[in-house]
Amino acid sequence: MKQPNRFSLFQPALRGLNIALLATLPWFAQSAGAAEAPLAAKASAKAAAATPLRPVSEAEAAALAQQVKDEVRHAWHGYKQYAWGHDALSPLSKKPRDWYEHSLLMTPVDALDTLMIMGLKTEADEARELIAQQLNFDQDMYVQNFEITIRLLGGLISAYQISGDARLLDKAEDLGKRLLPVFESPTGLPYTHVNLRTGKVRGKLSNPAETGTLVLEFGMLSRLTGKPVYFEKSKRALVATYKAASPMGLVGSTIDVETGRWADTGAHIGGGIDSYYEYLNKCWRLFGDMECKAMWEHSIEGVNKALADQRNGGLWYGHADMNTGIRTKTQYGALDAFMPALLALGGDMKRARALQESGLRMWRLHGVEPESLDYASMTVQSPGYALRPEIVESAYYLHHYTGNPRYRAMGREFWQAFVRYCRTEAGYAALKDVRSKEQEDSMESFVFAETFKYFYLLFAPKSALNFDGVTFNTEAHPLHLPAAAPAAH
Repeated sequence: MKQPNRFSLFQPALRGLNIALLATLPWFAQSAGAAEAPLAAKASAKAAAATPLRPVSEAEAAALAQQVKDEVRHAWHGYKQYAWGHDALSPLSKKPRDWYEHSLLMTPVDALDTLMIMGLKTEADEARELIAQQLNFDQDMYVQNFEITIRLLGGLISAYQISGDARLLDKAEDLGKRLLPVFESPTGLPYTHVNLRTGKVRGKLSNPAETGTLVLEFGMLSRLTGKPVYFEKSKRALVATYKAASPMGLVGSTIDVETGRWADTGAHIGGGIDSYYEYLNKCWRLFGDMECKAMWEHSIEGVNKALADQRNGGLWYGHADMNTGIRTKTQYGALDAFMPALLALGGDMKRARALQESGLRMWRLHGVEPESLDYASMTVQSPGYALRPEIVESAYYLHHYTGNPRYRAMGREFWQAFVRYCRTEAGYAALKDVRSKEQEDSMESFVFAETFKYFYLLFAPKSALNFDGVTFNTEAHPLHLPAAAPAAH
């Protein structure tokens, strides 16, 4: 549930699929044949959609969960060998990559709670010590508030709650203080970038995802430190985003944070907007905030009325003008695929199930989902696959709420394709084009925080994580209210 770019600063890729490497995986050799038919890139959308899903037994689910753990260890060891201390690994060139002038340990922070949830103690301990010893936010550089909040602030808080290591909370509070200046606009909507050392801000053109996807992380920081300023500033930004919406509750794509005026009135549920709607619901879920509940209920009604679209025998969510509700595009993609999870969280299981079936059709069109699809013509618009988690997230939520084994069977199909096409000698690589399966030299940190985590939780027993006791931020970092907040210090 992210912006389209997700800081995908891909380096020139070394192309090709490592099929020989896959042959060394016994479990893959056994499953590849079963995956071949539904994943055949040349199969028509209609034929692929009709391919049945074989049920997943409990024994097979346990084996799949173990496979996910093994692949997390494989990718982590690739990061450790070739990019230790840096933000990310470029898995084809086997070189490190940093977002900014100085590393902020993006992959270790994003991966830490996943490693702990999976019981990978050695890997978790080495990540935690690296963070405690080397992560330093006193850097004279501008960072993107949204991405730093969901990945680092959320990751540090979640890892603190799981481990109890106070050093992680100290890091989180240091970061939170340095991010606060973004909220000092005339409207309370945050600027997009802030200098971590000087507090100077820039970037007045933003979007609802960046202005409205902060309250879980900053709100948790308030609860854990006893300092209300973090919740107050981020909640004000969320409310200001909602107040700028149209009467039917739709928001546009681009907003000026200084004037509160829309520069682009295109409404949709994809990147740049997606997690705004998510946080309206989750602010209520996590904090019991009734104002957020009311904003969510009004907004989702407008979304369902204006954006939901029945085409080709299925349910999709397209694009429309926020003010008129007139459809402008029949576009749906990998980022939109979070919506079944959100609908399920909101109790709308009928739409959630129907939309997940459309997501499966999108995936099967070429054996891996594209970044975006014209669902009216069933043709690819943006062909990349950035190792995104959203469709797996939705399978996990639907399996949790329904218990229907169909969603684990979907997950197995997604997992087999994920490994078949994206695994490399050093980790996992994004795809430049889902039609050719040409790889891209990128392994974003969210593959650890989200994609691997949701695959694991889908296959693992429910005891692996208490779904009803946590709220996932949009980077899949689980958060929960503490029993009692400490006094301010």
